[in-house]
Amino acid sequence: MARLFEQIDDNLADWIGRQQMFFVASAPLAVDGCVNCSPKGLDTLRILGPHEVAYVDLGGSGIETVAHLKENGRIVVMFCAFEGGPRILRLHGQGTVIERDHPDFHTLLATFPPQPVCRNIIRIKVKRISDSCGWGVPFYDYRGQRDEIERAVAGKTPEQLRAKAEKQNRHSIDGLDGLNIDALK
Repeated sequence: MARLFEQIDDNLADWIGRQQMFFVASAPLAVDGCVNCSPKGLDTLRILGPHEVAYVDLGGSGIETVAHLKENGRIVVMFCAFEGGPRILRLHGQGTVIERDHPDFHTLLATFPPQPVCRNIIRIKVKRISDSCGWGVPFYDYRGQRDEIERAVAGKTPEQLRAKAEKQNRHSIDGLDGLNIDALK
């Protein structure tokens, strides 16, 4: 049976901090639109308060989460225990895309360790916090973080990275507005 929590307290924050990865899910308003679920890692999540978290949007091949948040703000962050006792924790909320030209961008970015690239920061006002058993989640041994993002951007100029983002991230697969290319300057 799922438990509800009033806030992200010290115990939840400690457990969240020990997880090596998390997932985010979002969806467009259109009933025929594609639901998106993305894995995240690389020490990119921070707890900003008892009802607020943020993560660095490192970039990649798609822009679904950003496009969905710009359209409707709905998002859920899910953590699974892959070691220790079984547990799944979900943070449902309203997400905001903090682009590079947003007044809070650099202050928020300073709370994260340096990353090879950052498209945006996703800030989430958490409305519902719940956990469930996680009995079906298998054990996995953590071996380390991947370095593909770092290798993919190594030696690229800001102009080359911007051109790639413009080509791949201007619109979602459903045609929603995605990355604000002008904010990448």
